[in-house]
Amino acid sequence: MSKEDLAKFEGVITATPGGGHYTVTLQNGKSITAKLSGKMKQNKIRCIVGDEVTVGVSVYDLNHGIILFRKSANSFNPYAIKK
Repeated sequence: MSKEDLAKFEGVITATPGGGHYTVTLQNGKSITAKLSGKMKQNKIRCIVGDEVTVGVSVYDLNHGIILFRKSANSFNPYAIKK
């Protein structure tokens, strides 16, 4: 399945059990496990608890998903230039 075939849901990361897995609570209240997409791993984008994410879920298995996009409210950039 390609990324276009996935159902997209908005959610918040609630836990990081380890092994590259994240527990995401969706807006409808359901909790699923998700992994980072390949482009997020390749570009070293990190997700922490509390980040708002877009999750792609297969229509065949609604309990697992792929984190496609991160909208961080509490982002920390160690390379930001301080004035």
